Amino acid sequence: MASTADDHGIRRRPKDRKAQIARASAEAFSALGYYGVSMEMIASRVGISAAALYRHYSSKYELFRDAVLNLGQQLVDGTAGIEGDDPQVVLDRLVSALTDTALANRGSGGLYRWEGRYLRGDDQATLLQQIHTVHHRIHRPLSALRPELTARQRSTLSTAALSIVGSIVDHRAKLPAAQVHALIAQISRAVLGAELSADPPRYPPDVVPARPTAEPSKYEALLTASMQLFDRNGYRDTTMEDIASAVGMPTSGIYKYFSGKSDILATIFRRAADRVSAELASVVATMSDPEEALTAVIDGYVQRSFDQPELECVYYSERLNMSAADQRIVRDLQRSTVESWVELVVAVRPEWSAAEARFAVHAAMALVVDLGRLMRYENSEEARETVSGLVDMTLLGRYRLRATLPAK
Repeated sequence: MASTADDHGIRRRPKDRKAQIARASAEAFSALGYYGVSMEMIASRVGISAAALYRHYSSKYELFRDAVLNLGQQLVDGTAGIEGDDPQVVLDRLVSALTDTALANRGSGGLYRWEGRYLRGDDQATLLQQIHTVHHRIHRPLSALRPELTARQRSTLSTAALSIVGSIVDHRAKLPAAQVHALIAQISRAVLGAELSADPPRYPPDVVPARPTAEPSKYEALLTASMQLFDRNGYRDTTMEDIASAVGMPTSGIYKYFSGKSDILATIFRRAADRVSAELASVVATMSDPEEALTAVIDGYVQRSFDQPELECVYYSERLNMSAADQRIVRDLQRSTVESWVELVVAVRPEWSAAEARFAVHAAMALVVDLGRLMRYENSEEARETVSGLVDMTLLGRYRLRATLPAK
């Protein structure tokens, strides 16, 4: 946006120039990732020169830091001062305020959820403190409403509620704002009222959960090692040499299977989507009851997430590193999976429209990722049942006996 001119033809800088820069940078970083954005790109989006942008910000990192921390601060400011004598009313108002913030930032809200890992030192600590503040504000009325909960149970439920609200920024499904508010309030109430049998498990920080070993073929080993390295170190900071070393082969050997890192990343996502699609088709074909089919699909999704926790995390945090064409393919595959879930949810919850079910499905998928990360993906029956039960509350509104997947 160019500088405005007054009645005398004198061009003046808009008073909200810094706000324009903040909006443009947040949307750009969210859409393209930290490494996909340049100062020149931001300047072009705002309609100013790079030199003019440098008068406001000294570096891309400074722009990025302010964009992420501004989003975190919006969560803090939006939930400030919400108090009252009725803890349920307070919880409902907190969820509504967080939903407002998510809806206002659908084009950039994914930034703090998935790109915040690029913050450094004190900046990372500031973001964590912002999120902790919001959790604490949820814990106070939750404790008053449910005094029997342990500290870890409160943390699990507040993480689930924030995940449900945060899922709004992870997709572009359409629904009027009033219906989004009503739906998120309904789901959040169900989840925050869920019964947890015991403290959900959590590994100590210095313990690394055991994972299934890689498949014996080099092709499978490359995919598994790459996914683990992308999750641990980030796509940009993982080299082909790192991947080759992890599987015990020369770097040149990788090119017999893949054209490069982007090809490996796209292959991981395409194959995962194909397997999910096949599993969904098998469940639907063998289970005539929609509720049994839905719970079987939920169990399979949670089991797969705990078997390969890196996959979901890498999908949300690294998908922007694929080519535009591969991003479209993977997005279409994921959309197909979501729609299969939506059909089952609508059959079980006829009071919901397909659009409402779509929001609920995205909320359920986000919840699996966020709770898995909270539990550090301890692959135990207790952990999986905790997560599956909360997904039940999200999509069914209640618990039920778990169905089992058909034998393969």
